[in-house]
Amino acid sequence: MSQQQTPRLQAQADQFPQQQSIKYGDIFDVSGELASKPVTPGDAASMEAAENSLLGQTQKGGPAAIMQSAAAVNEKAGLVRHRALTDITRDQGVTISETIVDGANRIITESVGDQVVAQYAKPNVATGTPGNVLDPDSITIGEALEVSALSAGDKAIDQSDVAAIYAAEMRAAGTNEIKPGGIGATAQSAATHNEQTLFLGAKTTISDVLADASTKMGSYDKAVTREDAEEVISAEIRNKPDMKTTPGGVGASMAAAARINQNN
Repeated sequence: MSQQQTPRLQAQADQFPQQQSIKYGDIFDVSGELASKPVTPGDAASMEAAENSLLGQTQKGGPAAIMQSAAAVNEKAGLVRHRALTDITRDQGVTISETIVDGANRIITESVGDQVVAQYAKPNVATGTPGNVLDPDSITIGEALEVSALSAGDKAIDQSDVAAIYAAEMRAAGTNEIKPGGIGATAQSAATHNEQTLFLGAKTTISDVLADASTKMGSYDKAVTREDAEEVISAEIRNKPDMKTTPGGVGASMAAAARINQNN
């Protein structure tokens, strides 16, 4: 399945500029309920997070980029809400996985729910990503998130925080799948609520979501490494106009934990 579908997307955008939303069936070779679902900004953000976690960046012409373009058209036309999620993405998540073939190539498969939206090959280059190792003398990802709940706890959660939390959760779990009902999903719901709430006192804060992060993460928590911190920081700054981490926020807390663990 080719990931180069931008011309097809543009044709759909030109055909339906303000009449109906661009749906998954318009841009991907999918069927059933998913084909009739409009592509939303929240779906695109979820796929972007998954691609960045496994591949280190959003793929040019890949599913995340195509979904971002479609979602932008839908949102501009007022057909979907900002950062909205389809029920399929919310309940089943998005996934990206790799299979090594003959030791030389990686077959990347990206899916929304249970349907594949793209499959393509990349050279096999070792990334050195650590496994799920929990050292009792080291600071874990869950504990680092709890530190941010103390140091930046009064900050209302926004999309940069969501991206960082998603990245941290996936690094802890050792997977590239968005965990339904996990702390990333909770953070996304909180950020969506905050975008629709004018009164500052009614907004959900970092502390509200991350105060007991290590308990919520449970058995899939792991010690923070430099690679973990880099992934989380990268996810956070990509979603901030000033390209800077929040003082005391998720990225900063992960970086501090990684330094402590390295020194120990």
